[in-house]
Amino acid sequence: MVEYIDSIGTLVFAISGALTAIYKKLDLFGVFCIAFVTALGGGTLRDVLIGNTPVGWMLDLKYIIIIFSGSVLSILFNAYLEKLRISLFLFDTIGFGVFTLIGIEKGIEKELHPVICIALGTLTATFGGVIRDILCNEIPVLFRKEIYATLSILGGVLFFLLLNCKLEVDLIYLLSSFFIIVARILCFKMNWSLPTGSVFVKK
Repeated sequence: MVEYIDSIGTLVFAISGALTAIYKKLDLFGVFCIAFVTALGGGTLRDVLIGNTPVGWMLDLKYIIIIFSGSVLSILFNAYLEKLRISLFLFDTIGFGVFTLIGIEKGIEKELHPVICIALGTLTATFGGVIRDILCNEIPVLFRKEIYATLSILGGVLFFLLLNCKLEVDLIYLLSSFFIIVARILCFKMNWSLPTGSVFVKK
């Protein structure tokens, strides 16, 4: 299950990055580069922090193939997407939910404390998007008032709570990632957000 969701997460984050680059009118090389850092940025930082070196994508060519495929699909079919921004959001949300669980799993493999595992999951899910937004001259969604990283943390907490319920592990992965994906879509639809720093500034 972990291998499957890892591949799915890589693909959808690559598509998210590629669509962002297309929206910003970058050239073909730029599209691939943005897809690459979006898909692998968080996982690379995570692997460096926990000492998994060389990092995963350097040991398995499938990641490059998946990212290249996602980039090509985005280039070929973006013209058929009626609402590019909605597509960006959906692909980013799916990757966000999936990569949170990947990061948590890597922490569990290293026998780290659940709090650290959740932190790794949040980092894995968000850092690629941070790099993507910076390179595309956008304020990273992580630092906007939109509820983002908080959902990754809550999904991680739910994951460890479900572990104590002795459910099937694959089901726990599905339920946790599904919670994160649905929660983010709901927050977007309901326009829920965290307060900005300005509310603490005295006028």
